[in-house]
Amino acid sequence: MWIMLNNAFLSIVENRNNKDELLVRARIEGDIERVFPEADSFQDEQADYKYRAYVLRKEVEKVIASKVSEINYGNFKGSISPEDRSRHDAYLRVWSEMYKTQK
Repeated sequence: MWIMLNNAFLSIVENRNNKDELLVRARIEGDIERVFPEADSFQDEQADYKYRAYVLRKEVEKVIASKVSEINYGNFKGSISPEDRSRHDAYLRVWSEMYKTQK
């Protein structure tokens, strides 16, 4: 699952070795910690997502649900900090590509 927050982009998949945990992955340093401050993150230089952390499934569920309840904007791209221009531009490219699939 991809999670695009206004301050973090995460890819979340199951931990194949422990079904009670999920593997939270990020491409940008600090994204995991912004969402899961207690996570013990690590780097894997060989992986497609360099930044990683194993997080209990129940914690991921709780935190992501809380992010939904915290939505307070009418335009997602407009909610991204102006200082985070590279994130905004990357999300805009994703938005544009997905817009092309709309029929």
